[in-house]
Amino acid sequence: MIRVVIPYHLRNLAHTSAEVQIEVEGVVTQRAVLDALEARYPMLRGTIRDHVTYKRRPFLRYFACAEDLSLESPDVPLPEAVASGKEPFMIIG
Repeated sequence: MIRVVIPYHLRNLAHTSAEVQIEVEGVVTQRAVLDALEARYPMLRGTIRDHVTYKRRPFLRYFACAEDLSLESPDVPLPEAVASGKEPFMIIG
């Protein structure tokens, strides 16, 4: 299980709590986490990433293990602590 913390406005849109848990198949990357998050909460499609380019929306940042991962490639594996569920993947808005 991957833990994802989402900002208040997206939490309200998805009608969920601040932290959600999702399953990710294969290697845990930003792209895989966001794909799984949007599959589980379809109302979030287009709010975190652009519909066409899948680039991060302005004013949103991605953090994991106290590191800003916003400018990293979306296909770089996330830290082991995130993949194991010890630390959350955070979307900050």
